[in-house]
Amino acid sequence: MRQQQDNEKKMAYATTCVFLRTRVTQALSIALIALAFMFVSIPDTVQAQEKGLESLKETGKAFASVAKEVSPAVVFIKVEKTLTSSPSFRSGPPFDDEFFRRFFGEPMPGQPENMPQRKRQVVGQGSGFIISPDGYILTNNHVVGEADKVTVKLLDGREFTAETVGVDPPTDVAVIKIDAKNLPVLPLGDSDKLEVGEWVLAVGNPFGLSHTLTAGIVSAKGRSSIGITDYEDYIQTDAAINPGNSGGPLINLEGQAVGINTAIFSRSGGYMGIGFAIPVKLAQTIYSQLVDHGSVTRGYLGIMIQNLTPELAKSFGIDDTKGVIISQVMPDTPAEKAGLKQGDVIVKFEGESVDMVGPFRNKVALIAPGTSVDITVIRDGKEMAFRVKIEKMSSEEVQTSKAEPDTLEKLGLTVMTLTEEMAERYGYEDEQGVVVTEVESGSAAASAGIRPGVLIQEVNRDQVRNLKEFELSIEKNGKKPILMLVKDKRGSRYIALDFEK
Repeated sequence: MRQQQDNEKKMAYATTCVFLRTRVTQALSIALIALAFMFVSIPDTVQAQEKGLESLKETGKAFASVAKEVSPAVVFIKVEKTLTSSPSFRSGPPFDDEFFRRFFGEPMPGQPENMPQRKRQVVGQGSGFIISPDGYILTNNHVVGEADKVTVKLLDGREFTAETVGVDPPTDVAVIKIDAKNLPVLPLGDSDKLEVGEWVLAVGNPFGLSHTLTAGIVSAKGRSSIGITDYEDYIQTDAAINPGNSGGPLINLEGQAVGINTAIFSRSGGYMGIGFAIPVKLAQTIYSQLVDHGSVTRGYLGIMIQNLTPELAKSFGIDDTKGVIISQVMPDTPAEKAGLKQGDVIVKFEGESVDMVGPFRNKVALIAPGTSVDITVIRDGKEMAFRVKIEKMSSEEVQTSKAEPDTLEKLGLTVMTLTEEMAERYGYEDEQGVVVTEVESGSAAASAGIRPGVLIQEVNRDQVRNLKEFELSIEKNGKKPILMLVKDKRGSRYIALDFEK
């Protein structure tokens, strides 16, 4: 019995030893494998870091190479303007991006009238770039447009008094010239070939710091309806642009100018990651006209247009939102002569699709007067083609019985028949319709942009001449979205109003 117990103890001990040896062997194996991986991964990590650093060095060398190549053609612009102001007038920072607008002619808040006047010289700064060996320079209108004297300084230290060849406020492009020969030139690239995400560099004189280089990417293309100029087709970039960069070039990695740095979006007045540049293709067209004629001639159709929203597309029975709506046709204009009508949706221009108001308006404006163009519209669900002869754009371009106001709860507005007194007040002489007198906050009407004083002329393409016709049109509409033709100080436009949302 005792011997049997000893044997069992020996067997247990042997089993324990085998188990421990197995565990130790496994632990040693895992440790050796981990150590092996560690020694293998260290070289891989080092190699990856080295490759990353090498890539960054190459990018830095590319930026340095471009900067060295283009900087001689980028110029520092100093502008001077003599103002007549009161003794209490104090100019703000001389490097404000809109210093002419702010300094040249706008009184300071709270400035008393009829104070003794005196002459005062204001100085501002900006940028530009040379595009011809004989001294033609591209810049912004808001940099040189109102200046009495323009001085240009080159990278090599030479200074010249520049002549203003021409300015174009609607695009904010300007051309100046210095009297010199064999100047360094910045080649112009193709802004149409730029892609979102592509590296770009901005060169200029922010805050007077000459020939400053910043880098970023193309954030977006075709930005319009920003409200900076009349004709907008901006390149958006996050390359740092600050006051003083205006007029300087936006450059691709081939060392070509693809835009003119023009404006920033900022709540503080400084860089916030959103800058805008005029595409160089647009600038070239303006440049040619300014050099050849000293001014810009634009094409004219004689229509007011607006974008086709999903609500409007539904109201017009169109499947998508590509196209622009003609909200008004001016009398005796190319559009009227060709047969275009209010409510037509333009879907093609010269064979190319029309998507948005901004690009379409720019294309029309850049066509030489006298040129005939093909326009395709959708009218009452059918495609129709028109041949329109573009003309030159000029430099300037009712029921009397009163009814009780009736609040239309579903729409959230109150209207009344247009009276003579209201027509005179709002500028609606010789018009008919109902005037909005009240709009409920948060209502469908308010969300659609309807405000008191707006004249409603049509409901679902039917003319409304008084309150009764308006109410009948709303009543027979049912629960469908309502299409209204409205008019205010900005002109006529269509609004789709869905009060079921």
